[in-house]
Amino acid sequence: MEDYDVIVVGAGISGLLSALTLSKHGNKVLVLEKGKFVGGNCNSYMVDGFQVDTGAHAITHLQVGPLRRLMDNYFDYAPVFEDYGNYFIRTNDAFMKVPSNIKEFVTFDILPRKDRMVITQAITKALTLSTFGTDLSKQSVYEFMPGNLSQDTYDFMDTICHFLSGKDMEQTSAQRILAGSSFVRDSVPEEQLETIMRSNEKVGIEPVPVPKSILPPNLHASLQTRLSKVSNPFTSLGRLATNKVTYSQGYPRKGLKSLLNALLFSLPKTVEIRTGCEVKKILTSNGRVTGVEADEVYTASKVIFTGFVTDMPSMIESLPNSYIEELKGVVHTKSLTVWTGLDTIMDEFNYIGSEIWFKDAPYWAMPISNYDASLAPKGKQLVGFTFIVDAQKSESDQIKKAYDTIYQAIPGIEDHIEMVHNQITIPEKAAVTIDGYFADVRTPISGLYAAGTDTDKRSMGITRAAYSVIELLKKMNEDGCLHK
Repeated sequence: MEDYDVIVVGAGISGLLSALTLSKHGNKVLVLEKGKFVGGNCNSYMVDGFQVDTGAHAITHLQVGPLRRLMDNYFDYAPVFEDYGNYFIRTNDAFMKVPSNIKEFVTFDILPRKDRMVITQAITKALTLSTFGTDLSKQSVYEFMPGNLSQDTYDFMDTICHFLSGKDMEQTSAQRILAGSSFVRDSVPEEQLETIMRSNEKVGIEPVPVPKSILPPNLHASLQTRLSKVSNPFTSLGRLATNKVTYSQGYPRKGLKSLLNALLFSLPKTVEIRTGCEVKKILTSNGRVTGVEADEVYTASKVIFTGFVTDMPSMIESLPNSYIEELKGVVHTKSLTVWTGLDTIMDEFNYIGSEIWFKDAPYWAMPISNYDASLAPKGKQLVGFTFIVDAQKSESDQIKKAYDTIYQAIPGIEDHIEMVHNQITIPEKAAVTIDGYFADVRTPISGLYAAGTDTDKRSMGITRAAYSVIELLKKMNEDGCLHK
């Protein structure tokens, strides 16, 4: 008899979401985490009186996206999200909103007028192709851009691409830009989780562990599906005039840790978490998973791997060579976040949202204490600046360059900095590039599944992790091994 129904390898946000959802379907779950702390990149901690997050975060798709679906159906405690605000562009001479639609692009005078017209035409073409079924995931942003644009425009587009995919516009797909700017909006259909809930009832599980159905009582599922299919093309094209980049985005009150805490407090007693416990091997027999080897051997008929999928070949002896070769196509990127604790609330950061600097050494910055003043000591301010790290260059040189850029972009800020804290992280376990590979939730080993940001390319960060967990639930339900 197995020790557990499910073993989850890794206690980042993907692992914890997997543990929560699987436990609510009646499974006894063991989570093994090699580090001292859980949450991965979804965490916060104190530095000299300031509460910093692990990287800067905007939580997306909060209206009908995957995290919302999981919170509504599996969380016992829900975090509160503040409205995200706006995205801004900062230059030496200007500070204005990032354009969300055609009208705003036309008046976006940070870029030359001719270039703005070309960009609006490119957006219109790409959105029209996407709306009527053309797959743009293999067409680069660069392919949609003519060759006679100004350097500022190329820098602007490259910066947007870097922060949406981790790579430049030659490696970033047009589809990623459309989705990242909310022109194309992914959602999790209500009937997708409805199917999982119904399956739960068929095996006689009490309805208590899994919360209420997500279908509104006054709307029939098939009717909603038909209406969505009819209206979607017109809705998508209508966003050329009405789109808002920050549609359905938010930031958790009390910081990123409040989302983690809501998840942890929602875990039932059937979930056991062990930290400082590194999984060295995933055990198999006759093509089926049987457990893992860590500080000791733990057995289970189902194992969910939420670490880097590129690490799996070193942990499993029986993986097919073809699968190992595919995993080599996963692309990783690193980011640097510089947290600055300011001794006063600066006028330059008197806004709700975030800003982008697209010149040399571009950054994406968020004054997160503007959402919740308790994240900084009274009368002070906390701002995070995120930069893309070039793997071919010295990290120390890039950190120095980052500070030089901050001082250039915000004159006088160095006179108000009383705390600095640097983080170098891998924000997602796979970059969304044209040629980058993403693993499937199912692996070649029966009973072994993968979840995390290298198994789903939709959205970013925590939202992408949530997409992967919903895909995990779907595949396990199809395989008949979701419910205990």
